[in-house]
Amino acid sequence: MTIAITRMDLDAAGLRAAATRARDVAASRRMLALAMVLEGRTRTDAARAAGMDRQTLRDWVHRYNESGLEGLTNRAGTRGRRRKLTEAQEAEFAGWVRDGPKPEEHKVVRWRCCDLQGEIARRFGVTMHERSVGKLLARLNFSRVSVRPRHPEQDLAAQEAHKKTSPRWSPQPSPSTRKTGRSNSGGKTKRVSASRGA
Repeated sequence: MTIAITRMDLDAAGLRAAATRARDVAASRRMLALAMVLEGRTRTDAARAAGMDRQTLRDWVHRYNESGLEGLTNRAGTRGRRRKLTEAQEAEFAGWVRDGPKPEEHKVVRWRCCDLQGEIARRFGVTMHERSVGKLLARLNFSRVSVRPRHPEQDLAAQEAHKKTSPRWSPQPSPSTRKTGRSNSGGKTKRVSASRGA
């Protein structure tokens, strides 16, 4: 459905004049697109001339009808997406990662993004994609490389005691390294007889 330009503060000539004075190049292109529409050009031609599609031009018409020329400039804070967690929630999240999961409560011995995703939804009521959780970990300087998880019931003292009492193993020398009565070429050496030496 085509949205009509209902704001009549400026006609096509006024929009073109405003576009020449605008410091924001993107806003200037939008003004020129609206001027083309007021002059009777099709929405497709106007959008193409301004380097956008019809749907985007339709959105800018809405903004212009509501806020005038100011609506054609990018609003502050629209470049980056708003963070889903507050600073306090991110600090709490970092604490979970540092402390690790509790196996009896979380049923895992090491955090994965899908586990943290579920925990964020359960505690904060915030839905995040697994990739977003990974980006959050990276932004908080958590490395993806982590230590090997420990079983919650492993006995470190027993492991150390076992290491001390276990015999040390060393490889036996191979038969090829033993001394043999062979020459370097591999053949048996012959004794020189006394008769040949005379």
